[in-house]
Amino acid sequence: MTTSTASSTGTVPSHLAPPAARPRRNTGRMLRGLPVKVLVALLLIVEIYPLVWLFLGSFKTQQEFLESPTWALPSSFSFDNYVEAWTTGNIATYVANSLIATLPSLFLIVLLGVAAGFALEVMVWKGRNGVLLAFLAGIMVPGQMILLPLFSAYFQVGLTGTLWPLIITYTATGLPLTVFMMATYFRAVPREVFEASTLDGAGIIRSFFLIGFPMVRNAVFTVALVQFFFIWNDLLIALTFTNSSDLSTIQVGLLNFTGEFGAVQYGPLFAAICINVFGTLVLYLFLNQRVMKGLAGGAVKG
Repeated sequence: MTTSTASSTGTVPSHLAPPAARPRRNTGRMLRGLPVKVLVALLLIVEIYPLVWLFLGSFKTQQEFLESPTWALPSSFSFDNYVEAWTTGNIATYVANSLIATLPSLFLIVLLGVAAGFALEVMVWKGRNGVLLAFLAGIMVPGQMILLPLFSAYFQVGLTGTLWPLIITYTATGLPLTVFMMATYFRAVPREVFEASTLDGAGIIRSFFLIGFPMVRNAVFTVALVQFFFIWNDLLIALTFTNSSDLSTIQVGLLNFTGEFGAVQYGPLFAAICINVFGTLVLYLFLNQRVMKGLAGGAVKG
């Protein structure tokens, strides 16, 4: 019966197909997926090759940079460039200044931004839509427009010569985006949870810290990591408000790797860039899963 049916329809089951037809089908499937594989390989080369080139360059001497081809390997893998960058290049001071400017700013951005997002999305009060639009308008203001007025204000108040201008500016520029994102994440939290906490006698402050904040913790990690990279990699604001090398952040400090007559010391410079780049890369890889959960949590209406 099976044989007669196959003969009448003119088709042959896949398990009864001739052996020569199977390799042909597999080859066609491989050829269809070849452009995607080539594209992925090109993207990997574009992403990984600069990091490898930067890492190998951090071990080269000044003579090798000037006389050898750019693709040549270093003659030895000595850590002298890293030692010189950490000591003579004052990378330790620049990293400390970056941490002092970044961590308080990040703490204020997260605390105030999450609280504002909770108030704008969970709490019901008159005028909250207008306040949210004001925060959205803050996202559209270019940071370059406010540098000169802020510099004049900080000078008149007497904050120049400290890291306070960086902390205040980073907090102010990071809040609009944080408030908008956190309001979006709180929109995905079921309202019944907060209603149940209110019936149990919890006040608004307790509901925020014990219920709202823990439920969006992955989103908080996502927003905090985005703001951390923005603050850590900033050059314009740090270069505007720091008037001495003792206050320079790591991005400003990388501009100071010059020797006699202004010659760039490439070996220590590459080593300092490696310390900066690979340090932040390790941080991202460590928090990568939380960031993915936070992005997925904001994309789904709960």
